[in-house]
Amino acid sequence: METMNFSIAKQYSLTPAGRYLSDGPFSGERFREEILLPALRGGKRISVDLDGAVGFGSSFLEEAFGGLVRAGLHETELRQKLVIKAGMKTYLDRVWRYIKEAQERAGAN
Repeated sequence: METMNFSIAKQYSLTPAGRYLSDGPFSGERFREEILLPALRGGKRISVDLDGAVGFGSSFLEEAFGGLVRAGLHETELRQKLVIKAGMKTYLDRVWRYIKEAQERAGAN
């Protein structure tokens, strides 16, 4: 499986923020819709590097990553096709927690 490497700080924004497109140009929704979903639905594995950005709000991370489940992907599939790189373990833990919580809310473990 081909892996797409993506650095948020270098290829998206140093200051990703907001949940929805209406929150600004570098929202979690835009990141999910324009970067994550096309790669994952295209059969690629994607490695997302969170390092280098100024920081991440919970709204950005939850919408970008938890939103993958709401878009129809399953946590099991994401664990196979999504790699998160983060020097701050807190961000790594939050991404997977948001995915797990979205899966639990979807009612399909």
